[in-house]
Amino acid sequence: MDFNLTEEQEMMLKEVKNICRKKFAPKSAEVNEKGEFPWENAKILAESDLMGIVIPEEYGGLGMGYLTWSLIGEELSRACTTTGSIYGANLLCIYPILMFGTDEQKKKYLPALAKGEVLGAFGLTEPEAGSDAGNVQTTAVLDGDHYVINGTKIFITNGGVADTYVIIVNTKPGRGARGLSAIIVEKDTPGFTFGQEFDKMAYPALANRELIFQDCRVPKENLLIKEGRGFRVAMKTLDVGRIGMGIGAVGLAQAAFEAAVKYSKERIQFDKPISSFQAVQFMLADMATEIEAARLLVYKAAFLRDQEGEFEKIAAMGKLYASEVCMRATTKAVQVHGGYGYTKDYPVERYMREAKLFEIVEGTSEIQRGVIALHLLKE
Repeated sequence: MDFNLTEEQEMMLKEVKNICRKKFAPKSAEVNEKGEFPWENAKILAESDLMGIVIPEEYGGLGMGYLTWSLIGEELSRACTTTGSIYGANLLCIYPILMFGTDEQKKKYLPALAKGEVLGAFGLTEPEAGSDAGNVQTTAVLDGDHYVINGTKIFITNGGVADTYVIIVNTKPGRGARGLSAIIVEKDTPGFTFGQEFDKMAYPALANRELIFQDCRVPKENLLIKEGRGFRVAMKTLDVGRIGMGIGAVGLAQAAFEAAVKYSKERIQFDKPISSFQAVQFMLADMATEIEAARLLVYKAAFLRDQEGEFEKIAAMGKLYASEVCMRATTKAVQVHGGYGYTKDYPVERYMREAKLFEIVEGTSEIQRGVIALHLLKE
């Protein structure tokens, strides 16, 4: 594996770090306190040409690959996890169109997504279809030249703020996963509305909405591949999404680690900084080691995806390990801060709440272990 960056990648990453340091990190606490979707940050992402990293140049993107996308995602999540999540969720709309769309669909939807003129979202989860992803109840019935969609999606990141949605629907009820299909739905389509905005443990500024479809008519040309291939579209999208979740967890863990190091040098107890105590040093050493291991595992998954190799097992491993490392790292960061870590005077209490999400979304840790085991047994 070669993680050496090209001059173009180096320049882009340098610019991203500069943007994160000057524009995203200073406002991350304010974004969470306001609890409002950070449109200004989304605009900065668009103006900085960061939304089309993996989209080929012929469709208005940069065509720079998934390792570059991951490097940028890590920096964004390190500076502002909400902004990093918006960036990551956007790919979940881009990827299925890029991989499974017709040339006409790509020309129609990818340029605007690449430029950040619109945001994207991916709709799979339902009240009865979480870990059981094949149990989709939202239906799409072909009526002439349109599919008529009825049903509800929940916990959809970028829901309500996105303009372009890839929705997993059931076109052949009774056939389980083999009856699922994927359809592109635009925001202003009649019959498509938004429901509950979920009150979460963390990420109050990140849009997570219900998507409600009531006799929503969508042109049949918006179907990806063909009927019955929706489960494959969903699983392939989640495979690459796990790279995004893994790298987001690494970015957040790195932020927690840096906060712990800084505080340990400043906090004086027994007439010396607590960084001089072996108990604290060992916590910092464990954090740094696990974060580096998680980072390399996720980088490997991104590298393999760029090489068009078998990346799915490593992506699941990266997501599993990085998310659990993030939970441990943020918990240790709170511990290093002691009583102050439990207050909102320091960001580590928020980091610990934010970390839990990574162990749940894009497949829980338990689901990841199952995915990994299936790959191992096939091998």
